[in-house]
Amino acid sequence: MNDNTTPETAENWSLTVGEDTRPRPGRANDIRATLQEEIESGKLPPGATLDERALAARFDVSRTPVREALQQLAARDLVRIAPRQGVTVARLSISKVRAMLEFIGELEALCAKLAARRVDDDVRHALDEAVRRCQQAAVEGGAADYALANAFFHEAIYAGSHNPYLAEQIRLARRLLQRYRVKDFQNKSQISRSLQDHLQIARAIQAGDEETAAKAMLLHVPAGTTGFSDFLAKVPTHFFEAESAPDA
Repeated sequence: MNDNTTPETAENWSLTVGEDTRPRPGRANDIRATLQEEIESGKLPPGATLDERALAARFDVSRTPVREALQQLAARDLVRIAPRQGVTVARLSISKVRAMLEFIGELEALCAKLAARRVDDDVRHALDEAVRRCQQAAVEGGAADYALANAFFHEAIYAGSHNPYLAEQIRLARRLLQRYRVKDFQNKSQISRSLQDHLQIARAIQAGDEETAAKAMLLHVPAGTTGFSDFLAKVPTHFFEAESAPDA
C-alpha cells in the first residue's frame, strides 16, 4: 500500500479482493438446485456427463461453486464422481428401480386405504375435481397436461389420508424415481389406462372401501410382473446401471 492510500480506499480494495476470491455458498446452492431439478425431471438423463468447465461457463461462475454443487448432488446420490472418469448423472440398477416402485406402491396403497378410512365430504369433492381434471386432460391435452392432472389426483389422496409424514415419504421417493418415468403418458392408451385406474381408486375411497382402494392403488403402480415389464420397455437400457455381482 502506498502513502496516498487512505484507510477508506484500503478497506474498499480489501472488500473487492474478498468478493472475487471468497467462496459463495449461495451460488453453489443455486447451481445444485437447478441441476437437481433437471436430473429429477429427466432433462439430464441417467448417465449424462456433467462437465465442470461447461457448467462454470453456463452459470457464469468459477469452477469452485460448480464443484461444491456437484458434491452436494453426489451426497444426494444424484450424480457419480469417479476419479479420471468425471461426473455423470447417477444411474440405478433395474433391481433397485423395481424395489423403489414396490416401495412407492405400498406407500401409495396405504395412503389410499387411510383416505378411504377417513373420507369426508371435502375428500369426496376433491377427488371429483381431480378426476374431472384428469378426464379433461385426457381429452384435450397432451402428456404434460395429463402428468399435471395425475399429480393433482395423487395429491388429493395424500391430503385425504391426513398423514403428512406418509405423503412426504411418497413425494421424496417419486422425485428420486421420476427420471425413469419420463415416458409415462406418451400415448392415448397409457392415458386411458391411467384414467380408468383413477376412477376405480376414487370411487373406492369415496365409498369408504379401504381394501378395494388399497388394492386398486397397488395395481396402479407398475411394480407387478406385467406392469414392470411394460415399464421397462419404455426406458432406454443405457439408463440402468449394471447389477452388482452377488457376494461370494
